[in-house]
Amino acid sequence: MAATPNFDLMLTVLLAVMLAVSIFSRKVKLPYTLALVMLGIIIAIPSISSQAGISTFYISISTFYNNYLGTLFVGLVLPPLLFESMMNIRSSELKAVIRPALGLATVGVLLATVVGGLLLWKIAGLPIYESFLFSSLISPTDTASVLEIFKRMRVPRKLSALMDSEAAFNDATGVIIFSLIFTSGRVIGLPFGHALLNFSIVLGGGVLIGLAIGFASELISSLVADPLTETALSISMVYGSYYLSTTLGFSGLVSVAVTGLYYGNLTLRTAVRPLSREHVKIFWGVIAFIANSVAFLFIGFNVKLEIFASSLLLIVAAFLVVFAARFTSVYSVLSIFGRGSEKSRRWKNVAVLGSMRGALSVALVLAITQTATLSLDAVTTLRTLTLGVVFLSLVIQSPTLAGYIRRHFKEEQQGEFVEPNIRLYEILRAIEELHKLRQDGKMSEVEFVERLQDERDRLAHLLSEINISLKTGDIVRSRAKDLYSSIASISRSRAMEILRRQKEEEPISTILQNSSMENEK
Repeated sequence: MAATPNFDLMLTVLLAVMLAVSIFSRKVKLPYTLALVMLGIIIAIPSISSQAGISTFYISISTFYNNYLGTLFVGLVLPPLLFESMMNIRSSELKAVIRPALGLATVGVLLATVVGGLLLWKIAGLPIYESFLFSSLISPTDTASVLEIFKRMRVPRKLSALMDSEAAFNDATGVIIFSLIFTSGRVIGLPFGHALLNFSIVLGGGVLIGLAIGFASELISSLVADPLTETALSISMVYGSYYLSTTLGFSGLVSVAVTGLYYGNLTLRTAVRPLSREHVKIFWGVIAFIANSVAFLFIGFNVKLEIFASSLLLIVAAFLVVFAARFTSVYSVLSIFGRGSEKSRRWKNVAVLGSMRGALSVALVLAITQTATLSLDAVTTLRTLTLGVVFLSLVIQSPTLAGYIRRHFKEEQQGEFVEPNIRLYEILRAIEELHKLRQDGKMSEVEFVERLQDERDRLAHLLSEINISLKTGDIVRSRAKDLYSSIASISRSRAMEILRRQKEEEPISTILQNSSMENEK
């Protein structure tokens, strides 16, 4: 009988690992998610884990991941990631990209599934059912890695909103297409009309639930005064919208995405006090960081190098097919909304290169079990392909995307090095202009607050870029100097105290001596 995992120990070690990997990845300029996956793979190697003395820990944490987290992966880990990313998207940016984002999230995913399935079936030689099942679960993209690159390297905010919005909504499309293929047990002869109706209901229901939860939370937030209660309300809102939507048969991920948009663009600006607003943003930033770390460590733990090596050619072929399918869907869909300009072409290339796969694809493939139409070997093949493609997409596409952004978005990169005083002056001028428009009656109170919040965010971002902290070596030297000064000060104080006492005791001893002499007489 296996020992019960020590959850306290695992939680402590996991948090320590997250901290260490975060510091390491920043120092070597390696994507944090890729570093986590690599660490998970290394820990999963039996010889390394036994030599390092962590084999017992690895067995315990693998048991925890597979037996506990595996069944709750989608509902526990993905909602915080979705909510935090959608909460930070401005409505003005979303309006500019909503049509191409929805196009990529619906038609684009369907097109990628069809193209990928056909290529795997005809070229790679996989059975038709397995080909389309794999293509459906691998089509949804994961923006955790690409958004990390966007934070380190500047890109237009609308491009970031496009990638983020597409990833939020294509999860629902991918899950629905995957569910239709998996439950039907076949590809040819799928009832298209019924599938389209089911898709509309699942997607539309998720949107309505998200709007309803968002509106209800706005009303409740107007009654809340303290940050802790507001944070607790946001937690209830995120998981409540997900589980209510899934219970009713709708898309929980779409519901969470819509709730995040509503909360970030309306509730935070109208019903939440400034102090509570900062607490909520910081809280969800930490939760998203932890959820993201758990997700990619999970991927690393499940990548077995020996299986990976034996199926390397098939994995590489599957990766090339998935990349080709993504290229086809992106250029087909975005060509409808663009005019072939250089800007449009750059955006398309970023959308193709930024299509890393991640947590959702792994969660879907782990949900596949042996059925009458799917043998155990087929299940193993699907899992190997999924984990292999996810790994290759992180290893290959992350540095390629970073290099492309550095070469083709030079103006945005130069913006980082603008003198902070100049940027501060621009922010102050913008605030002064807003105040003038408000006084002249040319701007409503609501618009003034929204624009002022945007400038506040710009100021907060500027402050975060100004490095006023000491380096590690300077901290050690400074603290050593402080300690030496404290010891020297204590020593001097002690010496002065001894001298003072000696001076005070001398007259007393003299008096006692004189008194003793008189007594003798």
